[in-house]
Amino acid sequence: MALDWSAKVARILVVDDDPKVRVFLERGLEESGMLCTTAENGERALALLRAQSFDLVLLDVTLPGIQGWDVMETLRAEGRELPVIWVTARDAVDERIKGLQMGGDDYVVKPFAFAELLARIHAVLRRRRDNLRTQVGDLEIDHLRGVVTRGGKTLDLTRTELSLLKRLVDGSGEAVSRIDLLQAVWGIDFDPGTNVVEVHIRRLRKKVDDPFEHALIHTVRGSGYALHADR
Repeated sequence: MALDWSAKVARILVVDDDPKVRVFLERGLEESGMLCTTAENGERALALLRAQSFDLVLLDVTLPGIQGWDVMETLRAEGRELPVIWVTARDAVDERIKGLQMGGDDYVVKPFAFAELLARIHAVLRRRRDNLRTQVGDLEIDHLRGVVTRGGKTLDLTRTELSLLKRLVDGSGEAVSRIDLLQAVWGIDFDPGTNVVEVHIRRLRKKVDDPFEHALIHTVRGSGYALHADR
């Protein structure tokens, strides 16, 4: 499900052992138009995260049983990349650094002004939204769903074609070499002497370019291929 914040209500999980903090944050977030679920410890938080879908976690470090650090490590080990903002009374610089290095998106020290926390939540969600979508001209890739549209029309791409397109997008408009495409898409770090890249580029162009007025995939002689709107 795409995270389109203009149309979607954000679902926030608050993890804190202090009931007053949980009530305060739940009330404030829901009055701000968000959906809020709370957990009083790390075990409950992990159970909720495995059973439900959330858009962001507000996570305390000091929790009974499983500490906040352990919750974060478990999340990342399970491949869950949802945003996390640490909300904790532990304000030592080394702990702030640790929290961010572990994959936290922000670190807020108690006591805090709710308005500031809300602004930080919006900023993290906005960055998340921007990172989940890439647009080149009228072409848009929804990385979360693996959906590609151009001019509002959904393109039916194979997994290989999608991987090829994403690597061209990563080139930021500059030429991506044939060898680079072989390595990124097929895991081949040498030239096998076949035209596999050319064949798949041709197939990709039939879907991305041929039905539309302007081409986005361009051949750069002697260098490879580039994806960009007309310059």
